[in-house]
Amino acid sequence: MTDARWKPSPLIRASLYLHGALVVLLVLQPAHWRIALAIFLADHALLTLAGLLPRLDWLGPNWTRLPAGREEIALTIDDGPDPEVTPEVLDILDLYAVRATFFCTGEKAARHPDLCREIVARGHAVENHSQHHLHRFSLLGYRGIIKELEEAQTTLAGITGMAPLFFRAPAGLRNPFLDPALSRLGLRLASWSVRAYDTRTGDVERVAKKLLGGLKKGTILLLHDGNSARTRDRRPVILEALPIILSEARNSGFRFITLREALS
Repeated sequence: MTDARWKPSPLIRASLYLHGALVVLLVLQPAHWRIALAIFLADHALLTLAGLLPRLDWLGPNWTRLPAGREEIALTIDDGPDPEVTPEVLDILDLYAVRATFFCTGEKAARHPDLCREIVARGHAVENHSQHHLHRFSLLGYRGIIKELEEAQTTLAGITGMAPLFFRAPAGLRNPFLDPALSRLGLRLASWSVRAYDTRTGDVERVAKKLLGGLKKGTILLLHDGNSARTRDRRPVILEALPIILSEARNSGFRFITLREALS
């Protein structure tokens, strides 16, 4: 069952009403089944589109920027922890006195619990990025989504001593079942303001330029310590791009906070 606190988005509410109307139409006018089918398919195409575009909020609340009035920016780092990359990322963040939000998968956190605890010990936040980072996550039903989120909540809270407050969907893809699942678990969906596809491109200048080009008050930046693309020298691109980004942001007068801090 969904949480009683869940409030469907306008699109979901309209879709539910539409489904009811189509049932009535088929009962009263069964000969119009072709029209009903066309409307049904169009509705589901729209719902699918809403889930394929990570920064939309058509399926429910979605942090793509920090709350209104926040003048800081947030750095979020996905897909870890990674024993090869994350320790160096933490050292770079220490060097610039920046706190970040790490969206960790439960499976990787369980393999590297000490590294996950180190993230928190250095003042950063660990949030929920699902248990297994399934490529088919957006195809799961309600029970499947709940299972992925609950397992990650249990894993991450057990390791760090702090239950995640935010969730980021694998690749940002989702479906209408996610919002009621988040409501049930008391999680907030967080996407991003700007990303540089740093799991695909190892071009340091391109990654840094893309993120810095979208920098303004309230921006949520996305990078990856897990699955990071490699430079020509086989270095994870985040390790080369991150100092550039942090230095330019500091010189521009920006202050970094975690998503948790933005709740206060």
